[in-house]
Amino acid sequence: MLTDVSGVNIPSLTAGQFATVYNLFSLVIASMLFTALFLLLSRGRVAPRYRNALVVSAIVCGIAAYHYFRIFSNFSESYPPGSSVSAPHNLSNIEFNEAYRYVDWLLTVPLLLVETVAVMALGRVAQRGLLYKLVPASALMILLGYPGEIATSVGSRALWGALSTIPFIYLLYVLFVELSRSLVRQPVEVQHTIKMLRLALVGLWGVYPIAYLFPMIGGEFFGGASGFVLRQGGYSLADIFAKAAYGLAIYKVARVKSGLEDPTYSDDELVPDTTSRDVRV
Repeated sequence: MLTDVSGVNIPSLTAGQFATVYNLFSLVIASMLFTALFLLLSRGRVAPRYRNALVVSAIVCGIAAYHYFRIFSNFSESYPPGSSVSAPHNLSNIEFNEAYRYVDWLLTVPLLLVETVAVMALGRVAQRGLLYKLVPASALMILLGYPGEIATSVGSRALWGALSTIPFIYLLYVLFVELSRSLVRQPVEVQHTIKMLRLALVGLWGVYPIAYLFPMIGGEFFGGASGFVLRQGGYSLADIFAKAAYGLAIYKVARVKSGLEDPTYSDDELVPDTTSRDVRV
């Protein structure tokens, strides 16, 4: 008999486990929503050539906020409260739909790549060639990962996970190489930030396959309800850093580069005010 390792529809969650996931989803919604608003309101503070990067970043956060709202609502319906505050939350007849998360990734990951390429300010031909490599690979990675996410056996989950890892590694390789190459064309003032973006892509995106593996590891900690909480927590926190925090880093790069290219967009808050000095003869 095959063992169900999907870990999606857990029969019961304790009050503490439910509250942990519930609060994490709420945190993601707030982070994505207000980051999107900040980026849109800050669009005028960067040069025109970088504004599309901020708009795309805001769209990424907006899409994520919408899908997390759907996930939040679905989770609350799947695990309604018990007869008392400390009573467990038992699974209702509404299953927890993990597809919301994968639809979100299918839309936002390609857009994350677009905003990254846009802020690098490469030539149009170079940008187009890079996106032709990255966008199909990202879509293939997510489409191959979803069957494994809902698989009911270790073998199926491992097979789909392995297939999804192939475009995932290709994606990280191309991004890491291209970001490294772009460093020599970037101002010194943003080189450190771009290096951090490069490391963030590898480090943060690496959280997703690790969380994906939890049901396969099993045991008391990684399996069952505990594994479900860990996996949702891993996915949620990784999304905050890979979308909201990453978008703010993109804004920082665009802001600094705008100031260097056009004094109109210089960061006045960081420039000493010399207009009010007394001139004495």
